Amino acid sequence: MNEKIEMTLRSLGYRMTPQREMIMETLFSANQHRTAEQIFEELQVRTRTLNIATVYRTLDLLVDEGLANRIDLGEDRIYYAASQHGPHIHLVCRQCGSVNESDYTLLEPLGEMLLREYHFLADLGHLSIFGLCKECQTSTQDK
Repeated sequence: MNEKIEMTLRSLGYRMTPQREMIMETLFSANQHRTAEQIFEELQVRTRTLNIATVYRTLDLLVDEGLANRIDLGEDRIYYAASQHGPHIHLVCRQCGSVNESDYTLLEPLGEMLLREYHFLADLGHLSIFGLCKECQTSTQDK
């Protein structure tokens, strides 16, 4: 597990329980987004001393401290990713549910305008945009 993250949490007054360490290790070693349920199921192989509420509380803690991101992909699909995963945009098709990633720098002009016009510093590093993918646009036009 990343010692820097563990030290950060300890310095903020959080205890590092074995359950928290396993959850963090699972999330931070993943090269993909995961749901709380996926993390829980993966860890059930290693231990039975973990419950789903602990997974959710730990993920919420990581999000609150800026160490992880919560990504809402619609239809009750909530995923988590380590902040080290890097910023990007999720393009979510509202018809077929497909998810594609896009370059977050496309949103930099929007972020600058929000700050300039509204004095609002937007967190655009992990964002979901809903619409229709190319295939669903084509199938909708064919009808």
